[in-house]
Amino acid sequence: MTAPLLEARGLAFSAGGVAILRGVSLRIGAGEGPLAIVGPNGAGKSVLLRLLHGLLAPAAGEVAAAPGLRQAMLFQRPVLLRRSAAGNIAHALSLAGVRDAARIEGALEEVGLVHLAGRPARRLSGGEQQRVALARALALRPDLLLLDEPTASLDPAATRAVEEVVARVAARGMRVVLTTHDLGQARRLAAEVAFLHRGTLRERTPAGDFFRRPATAEAARFLRGDLLL
Repeated sequence: MTAPLLEARGLAFSAGGVAILRGVSLRIGAGEGPLAIVGPNGAGKSVLLRLLHGLLAPAAGEVAAAPGLRQAMLFQRPVLLRRSAAGNIAHALSLAGVRDAARIEGALEEVGLVHLAGRPARRLSGGEQQRVALARALALRPDLLLLDEPTASLDPAATRAVEEVVARVAARGMRVVLTTHDLGQARRLAAEVAFLHRGTLRERTPAGDFFRRPATAEAARFLRGDLLL
Protein backbone atom coordinates (compact mmCIF):
# COMPACT_ATOMS: atom_id res chain seq x y z
CA MET A 1 0.00 0.00 0.00
CA THR A 2 1.40 3.39 -1.01
CA ALA A 3 1.66 6.22 1.49
CA PRO A 4 -1.44 8.46 1.62
CA LEU A 5 -1.48 12.12 0.71
CA LEU A 6 -3.25 12.86 3.96
CA GLU A 7 -4.36 10.72 6.88
CA ALA A 8 -6.63 11.63 9.78
CA ARG A 9 -6.25 9.45 12.85
CA GLY A 10 -8.85 9.46 15.61
CA LEU A 11 -9.96 13.05 15.16
CA ALA A 12 -12.19 14.54 17.83
CA PHE A 13 -13.51 18.08 17.99
CA SER A 14 -15.92 19.92 20.29
CA ALA A 15 -17.41 23.40 20.32
CA GLY A 16 -19.32 24.98 23.19
CA GLY A 17 -19.16 21.74 25.11
CA VAL A 18 -20.81 19.81 22.26
CA ALA A 19 -18.92 16.95 20.61
CA ILE A 20 -18.93 17.46 16.84
CA LEU A 21 -16.50 14.74 15.77
CA ARG A 22 -15.70 11.54 17.64
CA GLY A 23 -12.69 9.45 16.69
CA VAL A 24 -12.80 9.96 12.91
CA SER A 25 -10.06 8.28 10.90
CA LEU A 26 -9.78 8.84 7.17
CA ARG A 27 -7.07 7.91 4.70
CA ILE A 28 -6.83 9.94 1.47
CA GLY A 29 -4.64 8.34 -1.14
CA ALA A 30 -3.28 9.66 -4.42
CA GLY A 31 -4.56 8.67 -7.83
CA GLU A 32 -8.08 7.95 -6.64
CA GLY A 33 -11.32 9.52 -7.85
CA PRO A 34 -13.24 12.20 -5.94
CA LEU A 35 -14.37 11.39 -2.41
CA ALA A 36 -17.71 12.88 -1.34
CA ILE A 37 -18.35 13.30 2.38
CA VAL A 38 -22.09 13.23 3.00
CA GLY A 39 -24.40 13.13 5.99
CA PRO A 40 -27.20 15.04 7.71
CA ASN A 41 -26.84 18.66 8.79
CA GLY A 42 -24.69 18.78 11.90
CA ALA A 43 -22.89 15.53 11.12
CA GLY A 44 -19.52 17.31 11.18
CA LYS A 45 -18.72 17.41 7.46
CA SER A 46 -17.41 20.96 7.26
CA VAL A 47 -15.53 20.67 10.55
CA LEU A 48 -13.79 17.55 9.27
CA LEU A 49 -12.70 19.35 6.11
CA ARG A 50 -11.33 22.27 8.12
CA LEU A 51 -9.40 19.88 10.34
CA LEU A 52 -7.94 18.19 7.27
CA HIS A 53 -6.83 21.58 5.94
CA GLY A 54 -5.34 22.67 9.26
CA LEU A 55 -7.80 25.51 9.84
CA LEU A 56 -8.94 23.94 13.11
CA ALA A 57 -6.95 22.03 15.70
CA PRO A 58 -8.40 18.70 16.88
CA ALA A 59 -9.16 18.10 20.54
CA ALA A 60 -7.72 14.62 20.02
CA GLY A 61 -6.10 12.74 17.18
CA GLU A 62 -3.91 14.06 14.40
CA VAL A 63 -3.69 14.79 10.69
CA ALA A 64 -0.55 13.60 8.93
CA ALA A 65 0.34 14.91 5.48
CA ALA A 66 2.78 13.53 2.94
CA PRO A 67 6.03 15.53 2.73
CA GLY A 68 5.67 18.48 0.40
CA LEU A 69 1.92 18.03 -0.02
CA ARG A 70 0.27 20.97 -1.77
CA GLN A 71 -3.36 21.42 -0.87
CA ALA A 72 -6.01 24.09 -1.41
CA MET A 73 -9.54 24.59 -0.14
CA LEU A 74 -12.66 26.13 -1.64
CA PHE A 75 -15.49 27.32 0.61
CA GLN A 76 -19.22 27.58 0.08
CA ARG A 77 -19.05 31.38 0.09
CA PRO A 78 -15.85 32.67 -1.50
CA VAL A 79 -13.89 35.44 0.15
CA LEU A 80 -12.56 37.64 -2.63
CA LEU A 81 -10.35 40.71 -2.34
CA ARG A 82 -11.23 44.14 -3.73
CA ARG A 83 -9.20 43.36 -6.82
CA SER A 84 -9.82 42.06 -10.29
CA ALA A 85 -10.41 38.37 -10.91
CA ALA A 86 -6.82 38.08 -12.11
CA GLY A 87 -5.62 40.15 -9.15
CA ASN A 88 -7.16 37.74 -6.68
CA ILE A 89 -5.26 34.86 -8.26
CA ALA A 90 -2.04 36.88 -8.47
CA HIS A 91 -2.27 37.67 -4.75
CA ALA A 92 -2.67 34.01 -3.80
CA LEU A 93 0.29 33.06 -5.97
CA SER A 94 2.37 35.87 -4.49
CA LEU A 95 1.70 34.55 -0.98
CA ALA A 96 2.97 31.19 -2.22
CA GLY A 97 6.10 32.83 -3.63
CA VAL A 98 5.04 32.45 -7.26
CA ARG A 99 4.97 35.19 -9.88
CA ASP A 100 3.72 33.71 -13.12
CA ALA A 101 1.26 35.56 -15.37
CA ALA A 102 0.81 32.47 -17.53
CA ARG A 103 -0.40 30.51 -14.51
CA ILE A 104 -3.01 33.19 -13.79
CA GLU A 105 -4.33 33.08 -17.35
CA GLY A 106 -4.27 29.28 -17.36
CA ALA A 107 -6.32 29.10 -14.17
CA LEU A 108 -8.91 31.52 -15.52
CA GLU A 109 -9.03 29.59 -18.77
CA GLU A 110 -9.63 26.37 -16.81
CA VAL A 111 -12.79 27.86 -15.30
CA GLY A 112 -13.88 29.71 -18.44
CA LEU A 113 -13.35 33.25 -17.15
CA VAL A 114 -10.43 34.63 -19.15
CA HIS A 115 -12.75 37.27 -20.61
CA LEU A 116 -13.45 38.56 -17.09
CA ALA A 117 -9.82 38.70 -15.92
CA GLY A 118 -9.84 42.47 -15.46
CA ARG A 119 -13.31 42.76 -13.91
CA PRO A 120 -13.64 43.53 -10.18
CA ALA A 121 -14.12 40.12 -8.61
CA ARG A 122 -16.74 41.27 -6.11
CA ARG A 123 -18.96 42.61 -8.90
CA LEU A 124 -19.24 39.26 -10.65
CA SER A 125 -22.24 36.97 -10.29
CA GLY A 126 -22.26 34.40 -7.49
CA GLY A 127 -21.37 31.60 -9.86
CA GLU A 128 -18.57 33.61 -11.44
CA GLN A 129 -17.18 34.52 -8.03
CA GLN A 130 -17.09 30.86 -7.06
CA ARG A 131 -15.25 30.02 -10.27
CA VAL A 132 -12.72 32.79 -9.56
CA ALA A 133 -12.18 31.25 -6.12
CA LEU A 134 -11.81 27.84 -7.76
CA ALA A 135 -9.31 29.25 -10.26
CA ARG A 136 -7.37 30.78 -7.37
CA ALA A 137 -7.17 27.36 -5.72
CA LEU A 138 -6.22 25.58 -8.94
CA ALA A 139 -3.49 28.13 -9.71
CA LEU A 140 -1.63 26.79 -6.68
CA ARG A 141 -1.51 23.41 -8.48
CA PRO A 142 -2.54 21.43 -5.42
CA ASP A 143 -2.12 17.70 -5.10
CA LEU A 144 -5.25 17.72 -2.92
CA LEU A 145 -8.27 19.97 -3.47
CA LEU A 146 -10.79 20.27 -0.63
CA LEU A 147 -14.25 21.60 -1.50
CA ASP A 148 -16.72 22.53 1.24
CA GLU A 149 -20.26 22.58 -0.18
CA PRO A 150 -18.87 24.30 -3.30
CA THR A 151 -22.21 24.83 -5.05
CA ALA A 152 -24.67 25.08 -2.14
CA SER A 153 -25.67 28.66 -2.91
CA LEU A 154 -25.52 28.46 -6.73
CA ASP A 155 -28.22 28.05 -9.35
CA PRO A 156 -28.27 24.93 -11.59
CA ALA A 157 -26.28 26.49 -14.44
CA ALA A 158 -23.55 27.79 -12.12
CA THR A 159 -23.50 24.44 -10.31
CA ARG A 160 -22.98 22.62 -13.58
CA ALA A 161 -20.12 24.96 -14.54
CA VAL A 162 -18.30 24.30 -11.24
CA GLU A 163 -18.93 20.54 -11.42
CA GLU A 164 -17.50 20.38 -14.94
CA VAL A 165 -14.25 21.95 -13.78
CA VAL A 166 -14.03 19.66 -10.76
CA ALA A 167 -14.67 16.56 -12.87
CA ARG A 168 -12.05 17.66 -15.39
CA VAL A 169 -9.24 18.28 -12.91
CA ALA A 170 -10.07 15.07 -11.04
CA ALA A 171 -9.86 13.12 -14.29
CA ARG A 172 -6.35 14.52 -14.75
CA GLY A 173 -5.28 13.08 -11.40
CA MET A 174 -5.88 15.84 -8.86
CA ARG A 175 -7.27 14.32 -5.66
CA VAL A 176 -10.60 15.92 -4.79
CA VAL A 177 -12.46 15.65 -1.49
CA LEU A 178 -15.77 17.46 -1.21
CA THR A 179 -18.55 17.82 1.30
CA THR A 180 -22.01 18.09 -0.17
CA HIS A 181 -25.63 17.99 0.92
CA ASP A 182 -26.61 17.36 -2.72
CA LEU A 183 -26.85 13.61 -3.28
CA GLY A 184 -27.24 14.21 -7.00
CA GLN A 185 -23.88 15.96 -6.98
CA ALA A 186 -22.33 13.07 -5.06
CA ARG A 187 -23.70 10.67 -7.68
CA ARG A 188 -22.33 12.77 -10.52
CA LEU A 189 -18.85 13.44 -9.14
CA ALA A 190 -17.85 10.88 -6.54
CA ALA A 191 -15.90 7.68 -6.97
CA GLU A 192 -16.21 7.06 -3.23
CA VAL A 193 -18.58 8.19 -0.51
CA ALA A 194 -17.84 8.65 3.18
CA PHE A 195 -20.96 8.84 5.35
CA LEU A 196 -20.83 10.83 8.59
CA HIS A 197 -23.52 10.61 11.25
CA ARG A 198 -23.42 12.36 14.61
CA GLY A 199 -19.71 12.99 14.35
CA THR A 200 -18.67 9.44 13.49
CA LEU A 201 -17.62 7.93 10.18
CA ARG A 202 -20.17 5.18 9.67
CA GLU A 203 -19.05 3.89 6.29
CA ARG A 204 -16.80 4.57 3.35
CA THR A 205 -17.47 2.72 0.14
CA PRO A 206 -17.46 3.04 -3.67
CA ALA A 207 -20.17 5.50 -4.68
CA GLY A 208 -22.17 2.96 -6.67
CA ASP A 209 -22.30 0.58 -3.70
CA PHE A 210 -23.29 3.35 -1.31
CA PHE A 211 -26.27 4.40 -3.39
CA ARG A 212 -27.36 0.84 -4.26
CA ARG A 213 -26.52 -1.03 -1.07
CA PRO A 214 -25.70 1.22 1.92
CA ALA A 215 -23.95 -0.77 4.63
CA THR A 216 -25.62 0.86 7.62
CA ALA A 217 -29.23 1.44 8.58
CA GLU A 218 -28.46 5.12 9.16
CA ALA A 219 -27.13 5.53 5.62
CA ALA A 220 -30.20 3.80 4.19
CA ARG A 221 -32.45 6.15 6.14
CA PHE A 222 -30.38 9.13 5.02
CA LEU A 223 -30.77 8.15 1.36
CA ARG A 224 -34.53 7.83 1.84
CA GLY A 225 -34.65 11.28 3.42
CA ASP A 226 -35.70 9.90 6.79
CA LEU A 227 -32.52 10.77 8.73
CA LEU A 228 -32.42 14.43 9.69
CA LEU A 229 -29.94 14.45 12.61
